Amino acid sequence: MGDFQQYDQDFYQSGYYIDGQGQELYDYDSAYSSPDYQDVDGSAQLTEHYAPQMDTPYTGQVFQPAAPSGSPAYTDSFEEEPPLLEELGINFDHIWQKTLTVLNPLKPADGSIMNETDLTGPILFCIALGATLLMAGKAHFGYVYGISALGCVGMYCLLNLMSSYSVSCGCVASVLGYCLLPMVALSAFAVIYSLQGLLGTLLALCVICWCSLSASKIFTSTLDMGGQQLLVAYPCALLYGVFALLTVF
Repeated sequence: MGDFQQYDQDFYQSGYYIDGQGQELYDYDSAYSSPDYQDVDGSAQLTEHYAPQMDTPYTGQVFQPAAPSGSPAYTDSFEEEPPLLEELGINFDHIWQKTLTVLNPLKPADGSIMNETDLTGPILFCIALGATLLMAGKAHFGYVYGISALGCVGMYCLLNLMSSYSVSCGCVASVLGYCLLPMVALSAFAVIYSLQGLLGTLLALCVICWCSLSASKIFTSTLDMGGQQLLVAYPCALLYGVFALLTVF
């Protein structure tokens, strides 16, 4: 017992705390004798002048690593980036030109207009057709999308068999979608006037011929299918006839 008290007294007089690994943690004797401590009422207190000292002062700047030698320097700013619509492939000028080509079925079509796959206009026209049918009390969005998809696949297979040039499915969908615009006008007219009569039947037949002639004209101009416009117009008329049935009935 006496040996333990003597060891404990020697431990605290040394002024060191020793952890479990035998390392010195703090020297209280040197801390009490430092100018940063003062003795008030017999107890050692830390003065307000005590602060940790660092080798270099903190400047508050963010570290920015230097670019390695030989790496390209990126100096593009936000002003030099292309517009968002151009990155998404939306060109309103091309949409307007294709719309004018569809609205005038007797004018020769420029085959280069339909070479690119533009689905912005077809999607808008499909949504417009479904919206006008809904305004007439017919919720046929699913039928519009399903018939459009099946029609595009069927025309894609047929045109690849009939033409010596290969055509993409996106190009076929773009042409058929743009030529759906007269059918959208017929559906909008059906909102204010019933088409279940002689006048409605005649209007539906005229719109079917309009859509099929516009689509066949563009297909024959793009794929260089001279003399085969009527052969291409027949399956197009069958496709747009289904949309006319949805509109009339």
